[in-house]
Amino acid sequence: MTKKNSVILWAIFCCLLWSSAFAGIKIGLQYSEPLRFAGIRFMIAGLLTVPFCSDVKHYFKYVKKSWRFLVFLAFLQTAFHYSLFYLGVQRVEGALAAIVIGSTPLFVAISTHFTMANDKMSWAKVLTIVAGISGVTLVALGRSLGQDNAKVQLLGVLFLMITNVAGSFNNILIVKEKNNIPPLVISSFSMFVGGVGIFLFSIPMEGLIDFNIRPREYYVALAWLCFVSAAGVSIWTKLLKIPGIVVSELNFWKFLIPVSGAILSWIFLPDEYPNWISVSGILVIGTSLILLNLHNRGLLKFKR
Repeated sequence: MTKKNSVILWAIFCCLLWSSAFAGIKIGLQYSEPLRFAGIRFMIAGLLTVPFCSDVKHYFKYVKKSWRFLVFLAFLQTAFHYSLFYLGVQRVEGALAAIVIGSTPLFVAISTHFTMANDKMSWAKVLTIVAGISGVTLVALGRSLGQDNAKVQLLGVLFLMITNVAGSFNNILIVKEKNNIPPLVISSFSMFVGGVGIFLFSIPMEGLIDFNIRPREYYVALAWLCFVSAAGVSIWTKLLKIPGIVVSELNFWKFLIPVSGAILSWIFLPDEYPNWISVSGILVIGTSLILLNLHNRGLLKFKR
């Protein structure tokens, strides 16, 4: 297997993992406040990752050397990003959340065009962005129009869109980081410290934690989400650190997230079901991904 194909397979694996998170989050939010739930998830995920660091003995040496970068990344990648993410997911259906977050590659392509010399915009990317944004807009507006909670839905979509912007800069920061910090150190530290930040912020916002026993499905969802974070973030960080990686091309695989995420939400969440607007949005976004990959393989040409 070539190095490029290996990267693609691992990227697809990460996206499938992340797509499963939407149903798990919606299940967990039935029994917990969003910020508290997010904080606990990422603290545990960060701790789970530490034993897998290739050089655990020197873990704190890396942290001490690059603590400013790591703390800033923990704030942006975990605390800020996932606080808005959970608040957004709380306000919209799991399928819609998966679709909106699936627009992340659009924001990555725009931000990398202005910040990275080897990742400029092309006609193929422009057409993909136009198609993708059209699909996201169609779904977001279509699902909220005519509903009693339309403003709540649109606010949730806004929160999720902001996480897309933050996520694109997370990718760029990791690629541009020059201190050779092992990917697992980056992911474990950013998740744990960011999780602590979210948890502390949840206390004044949501009150003190209660220790009531919750249903088994809450703990199953929490355990799965911790695994998704530990595995997904760690693998993705490692992919971003591969020399010569094109950030926007890697992130275009995240268009798989809305398709599998929506399907999983419809399967596991009893109050969610497909309709023609959701399916139309998925088809538009999916088509843009297929056309871009045909172009990258030289099977389709976009003329100026």
